[in-house]
Amino acid sequence: MKPLKPKANRKQPARPRPKLLPISEEMRQWSALLEAELLSWPGVTAKPMFGLRAIYKGKTIFAALPRTRGIGPTASFILKFNPMLPALLKRAKADPRLDTSTRVPGTGWFSFALNSEDDLRDALWWLNRSYESAKGGNPR
Repeated sequence: MKPLKPKANRKQPARPRPKLLPISEEMRQWSALLEAELLSWPGVTAKPMFGLRAIYKGKTIFAALPRTRGIGPTASFILKFNPMLPALLKRAKADPRLDTSTRVPGTGWFSFALNSEDDLRDALWWLNRSYESAKGGNPR
């Protein structure tokens, strides 16, 4: 009988988790406005997730809005593209509010910083692109 070989450790090294910081009252209001709009879209649901609200199209997560805690020190939320089309990536890199530099390669998550109430319109535009890219939709 052959001796058993130990199985190779197949676990990937753990990525550092982002720090979840308390959010401002202003960000709480902006998140509530964005969530109310998103929940009016077809097939969208929201679930609690570590102080955030995970936003789903069907069973596919496409965004997370802060409820009590946010990712990083700025007033921001995260959205997912799987994948982000090249033309949209070019536009994302030109938008200083959309952080493409700190995303984890291969995950498709980006953060969008809200600086004022005026940014909500553009935030919805990006959220709509993310919504359309979830489960096979083609973003415009």
